Amino acid sequence: MSTDVREVTLEIGDKEFTFTLTPVDVTKYFNAMTQTNKVAPANNLLVTTVEQEQRASLKPHLGNVVMVMQLANLLMEEYAPDVEAVVKKPSDTLNA
Repeated sequence: MSTDVREVTLEIGDKEFTFTLTPVDVTKYFNAMTQTNKVAPANNLLVTTVEQEQRASLKPHLGNVVMVMQLANLLMEEYAPDVEAVVKKPSDTLNA
């Protein structure tokens, strides 16, 4: 597994919050998500990766489940590498 550690700063309202994401954090987040359990893993990702001294200031923003999911999605978008990929569509002609 890569040792890719990424620091992401999100501005929420008038405050900045810095999150440090590692491959282990992201893997735990994805592995904890299930069909019926998405908010708790997102909340855990936010709380465990934010700088410790910012945790208390972040918690009031985590009362709304939609906000939790949006913030986690922002972190994942910033963590993800830039990938240039094109999906090749199958040819309309049949192989004879």
